[in-house]
Amino acid sequence: MSWIKAFHIIAMVAWFAGLFYLPRLFVYHADAKDQISIERFKIMEHRLYYYIMLPSAILTLLFGFILFSFSAHYYAQATWMHLKLGLVAVLILFHLYCGKCLADFKFDKNQHTSLFYRWLNELPTLLLIAIVIVAEVQPF
Repeated sequence: MSWIKAFHIIAMVAWFAGLFYLPRLFVYHADAKDQISIERFKIMEHRLYYYIMLPSAILTLLFGFILFSFSAHYYAQATWMHLKLGLVAVLILFHLYCGKCLADFKFDKNQHTSLFYRWLNELPTLLLIAIVIVAEVQPF
């Protein structure tokens, strides 16, 4: 079980690295004016989302599911786990929203300013803090 937990944490760290960096790329992309920079950001965003974030998200969820299955009866009754899973659901929605933003940039349909993406960039930090506190402190 310790190996599964270690891989769960490693995958989560990789996923969050992408969740922290992609909105920052969107900030720079939204401010970019020259075509060379715009095309470079499209490539960087695509690679980050599909080659790092998506596999890491899948592995995080897979290892989390395996960990859950070891003590499913306990976790199904634990209020803190319900809260953690709710926060993970919000995180998944954030990930998918980043994918929508990625598509908007890809097809030159972005409607948001760099300031919007600066604020969006703060959400994964808040989610990380909440998820770690709930999982480790188990306040309920």
